[in-house]
Amino acid sequence: MSDIALSKAGGPMRRSAPRGALVGKVFEGLCFSAATAVLVALGGLMFSLAVGGWPAISKFGFRFLTVSTWNPVTDVYGAAGPIIGTLVTAAIALIIALPIAGGVAFFLTELCPAPLRRPIGTAVELLAGIPSIVYGMWGLFVFAPLFSKFVQLPLMAAAKPGSLLETLTTGVPNGSGILSASIILAIMILPYMAATLRELLLTVPPAVRESAYGLGATTAEVVMSVTLPYVRSGAIGAVMLGLGRALGETMAVTFIIGNSHGFPKSLFDSGSTIASTIANEFTEASTPMHTAALIALGLVLFVITFLVLALARLMLRTSAVRT
Repeated sequence: MSDIALSKAGGPMRRSAPRGALVGKVFEGLCFSAATAVLVALGGLMFSLAVGGWPAISKFGFRFLTVSTWNPVTDVYGAAGPIIGTLVTAAIALIIALPIAGGVAFFLTELCPAPLRRPIGTAVELLAGIPSIVYGMWGLFVFAPLFSKFVQLPLMAAAKPGSLLETLTTGVPNGSGILSASIILAIMILPYMAATLRELLLTVPPAVRESAYGLGATTAEVVMSVTLPYVRSGAIGAVMLGLGRALGETMAVTFIIGNSHGFPKSLFDSGSTIASTIANEFTEASTPMHTAALIALGLVLFVITFLVLALARLMLRTSAVRT
């Protein structure tokens, strides 16, 4: 009996399923599975790091984070040196790269002649595609000798005994160290930040800029008072993207940081990061405790990255509330 006949007889009327309903349910299931798989992978990664690093964490306790001793011979390990090196190099790299990336992005969107915008933008994006090991080799064989000759030696010679400059520049003038690694990191994260900021600035409606210029604002005033506040939330995300890349970079830093496990005493002193320590020693770990210490270092880097992302979310939320 047809639906019309059933409705006339007083029976329930059934509607046929819309076309594509099955496809929609399958699509929803696939999306849910993908999201669940990401969460499961993330949880599994953290669990495996915690289990693998537990012998070192249980043996050394909180001292693992506060002591810089790293001695595979006696199986005594402390992660303070690599942790400090990771945070210091990433912070210096961000301080160096952020103004340059902002300048590149603002130049491309506000000041650059139209014929040059595409070539310069393409060049910036190509820098992001260079493998990190190439940056490391260039830093070791090209940048380090030049940095030693034209920066380290003149500054160390100009530093007066007991001055702040002497404290900041003590070390072996071989071109390697904390500052050298930070500069290489800055070069690496700069194209990511510049390209992201450029795309954000292109989303600003032309009417917003034209209104500011119509009121007599200069280019600097338009950038600082109109354009930058308009993309503030996205700009914070771009900065955190660059910081996350700097925290986890491995090969380029391994080549040029000097790979010393102690606390760096100056900008020219050798140091290490969590990623470089793992890359240098994981294949040579000969004892279970050594392996556990390296896995525990990976867990610490995971937690640091998570905290950086949480801070970014907090800053974005605060920015949205103020807006």
